[in-house]
Amino acid sequence: MLVQFMVKNVLSFRDETILDMTAINAYKEHECNLIDIGAKDKFVRVAAIYGANASGKSNLNIAMRYFQKIVIESLNNVDNGEDTVLKRYYVPFSFESNNENSEFQIIEIVGEDEYKYGFEYNSEYIVTEWLYRKNLNTNRTSIIFERTTENVEFGASVRKECELYKDQIPTETLVLSFFNKLKLKTEVFKTVYTSIMDTLVVSTDFCEDQGLLETMLPRIIDEEKEDLLRFLNAIDTGIKDIGYDDNEKEISFFTVHKGRDDKYYPLGLYCESEGTIKSIMLFIYARMVILHDKSIFVDELNVKLHPLLLKFIIDLFYNNNSEAQLIYTTHDTTLMDKKFFRRDQIWFVQKDQFGYSELSALSDFKVRSDASFEKDYLAGVYGGIPFLKEYAMKEGE
Repeated sequence: MLVQFMVKNVLSFRDETILDMTAINAYKEHECNLIDIGAKDKFVRVAAIYGANASGKSNLNIAMRYFQKIVIESLNNVDNGEDTVLKRYYVPFSFESNNENSEFQIIEIVGEDEYKYGFEYNSEYIVTEWLYRKNLNTNRTSIIFERTTENVEFGASVRKECELYKDQIPTETLVLSFFNKLKLKTEVFKTVYTSIMDTLVVSTDFCEDQGLLETMLPRIIDEEKEDLLRFLNAIDTGIKDIGYDDNEKEISFFTVHKGRDDKYYPLGLYCESEGTIKSIMLFIYARMVILHDKSIFVDELNVKLHPLLLKFIIDLFYNNNSEAQLIYTTHDTTLMDKKFFRRDQIWFVQKDQFGYSELSALSDFKVRSDASFEKDYLAGVYGGIPFLKEYAMKEGE
């Protein structure tokens, strides 16, 4: 379960920026919107991030993807003539002449432990890296490792196993990535690595990714068709059945609709609306995330979805039996309402005149008890809206 994600000097987020999924205990509304694991804190199931075009809100999704890419690929930083993963994913704030180090940190809960993992890097090497574990029952924090450019210091729980290898870790390789690949008695490295990868990152155009459908939809149809059809019926697509034809060259999907004459007619899946195709892909993602207690970042979730369908998708994550989380960016303010969201679930990204993106929560503002979140947002009270100037299109110009 995701607790915090921090970025610093990555893309448009020049200064330290933290997305915090920890619920504010003083807020008593919408308790069903929270994950309660029996600890001191509770955590929000859904976070909505608003911002103007070019504000940088999509960069939070991209930053999470870059963070994961470095964790996955840093062990393979071989010199084969191509850029290393650090060079590819070192993307500091662009509008300054001095490029400083970039930094990521994630805090996640796995079982009875909270893990804090992060690293500082540039295009050439890892500058610092750290991993801490806190037991939620005892509140005791222990060091797994701390790394600088000169040395790696291991905590007592892993020192005996790991000390032997520390001089073999290349300067451009993460300690976490290195030890995740080794067969050790301790499971801590694999636990943290797996937890990081359990966060799915979905781009705006994911509904155009036919490869995902060809990979996953056949299994869904074979094993979980009834659930998919109930979902498609619930969102009023008119689809009565769904199937596929598979041969050696290609796979084709089809849906079935009922005509006025009570007969059933097939239709190629890609003849369905883009909203329907996106809904099917969201079903695949949501089911995977919810059943396995994962987190998912989705950029521009509202695109091609009616506001009521958007709410339907979000409501899937308010499942008391799951610890799944949804973080999404959007322009759609329809659901920015106290009837649906707590103040600690709504976030804004604002970019200043020098290109700095800043992330803030609605809970950072003093909000009247009778305030309309949407009305105040569109009026500019919370930021995260475009600054539009007067412009007229004239003939001959």
